[in-house]
Amino acid sequence: MSEDPADSHAENNGRIYDPEADHAFPDERVNEILAFVDDDEEITAYLEAQNVNPVKRKRYNDHGTKHISIVRNRALCLYDLLKAGGVAFNGAADQGLEEADEPVIIALAAILHDIGHVVHRDAHPYYSIPLAADELDRILPEFYDTADRVRVKGEVLHAILCHHTEEEPLTLEAGVVRVADALDMERGRSRIPYEHGGRGINTVSSQAIERVVLEPGDDVPVEIEIEMRNAAGVYQVDNLLKSKVHDSGLADLLEIVALNAHEDDDDIVERIEL
Repeated sequence: MSEDPADSHAENNGRIYDPEADHAFPDERVNEILAFVDDDEEITAYLEAQNVNPVKRKRYNDHGTKHISIVRNRALCLYDLLKAGGVAFNGAADQGLEEADEPVIIALAAILHDIGHVVHRDAHPYYSIPLAADELDRILPEFYDTADRVRVKGEVLHAILCHHTEEEPLTLEAGVVRVADALDMERGRSRIPYEHGGRGINTVSSQAIERVVLEPGDDVPVEIEIEMRNAAGVYQVDNLLKSKVHDSGLADLLEIVALNAHEDDDDIVERIEL
C-alpha cells in the first residue's frame, strides 16, 4: 500500500526529508542528485570550511554542515507540504522546466546558499553566487543537457541570492529556501558560540528555541509550530522568521505559532498569522 505523504510528515514532524517516503511531487530526480552531492568531496569540504568565519572568527551561529543539513531537510519538507496543499510553483515552470526540477532547484540552493562564508560572513550571499556557479557547472552536466542546465543553474542562483538579502524572491522555490534558512533556529545551532562566550541576540534567542515542527495547517497548507523555553525566542520568530516569510511569497500559505511551554514567569503564547 502506498504511504500517505501526510503520514510521513506526522512521523517526523516535517523535520527530515526521507527519500524513501512517498511525496506530493516527483522525487526520483532530486533523490538522484542528492545522492550524487552527498558523495562529492569538494562540496563536503566547502560545507566544513564555510563555518570557520562565522563561528570560529565571529562567534556567530552555525553555518556549516549541520546548518546546511537542517535547511535542506526543512526546505524539502516545506515544499512537500505546500505541494500537498495544491500550491503551484513558478520557478521551473517559467523556464519551461519540469515539475521534477522544482525540488532540484530548492535542494541545490539550500545546499549551496552559504558557501560564500568561506570568503566572509558579511555580504556572503553575493560571494556565494560565483562559488555556487562553479559547483553547479560540475554537478548539472551529469543530469541535464545544455539548455536545461543553464535554466536550472539560473534558478538555483536566484534562490541563493534571495535567501538573506534585500533582493526580492521572484519564485516560490526561492521563497522556500529563504524561509527554510530561518527555520534553523533551535538551540543546538548556537551551542558553540554560546559556550565560547557569545551573547549576541541571535545566540541568546536561539538558546530559547527548543523545537520547530512543520505540519499541514487547518486553513493554510503549512503550520509552523515553534516551542520556546522563554520569551527570548520571540526575537527569532518576530525579527528573523517573520521578516523572511513576509518577503518570501509564502505569507498567505503559512501559519506560525510560537509557544512558551516551560515554567518561566513569562507565560507567553505567541500566535502570528501571516
